[in-house]
Amino acid sequence: MEAGEARARFAAARVARLATADAGGLPHLVPVCFAVAGDTVYSAVDDVKPKTTRRLRRLANVAANPAVALLVDHYEDDWSALWWVRADGRGRVLDDAPDAIALLAARYEQYRAAPPAGPVLAVDVERWTGWSAE
Repeated sequence: MEAGEARARFAAARVARLATADAGGLPHLVPVCFAVAGDTVYSAVDDVKPKTTRRLRRLANVAANPAVALLVDHYEDDWSALWWVRADGRGRVLDDAPDAIALLAARYEQYRAAPPAGPVLAVDVERWTGWSAE
């Protein structure tokens, strides 16, 4: 799959899995809502889904080790329709990102009703890769 098609499929997906690792290499994987602008993927800490703290492990991991990966996939029982896309890049934590919040709110109704207060995780994608059974 070419990078342009991989990016388009990724951007159209509703949820991604974010993989981070701490300074010692211990992996951490979580589902995230996201928005894509160019080659940057944004996700935010929100109040919609209950969390015990805003100091999330994914943010601490990015501060210690900015190498991250995001994965979206499509599954059907008809395996000829399977595909996946991975976005590999460098993460950074933004404390004030109104443009990213606006992108997320435009994409998710829940964020229009309750905009995320942040922080925002920005992933500057260095490589889009994917595979499709088609």
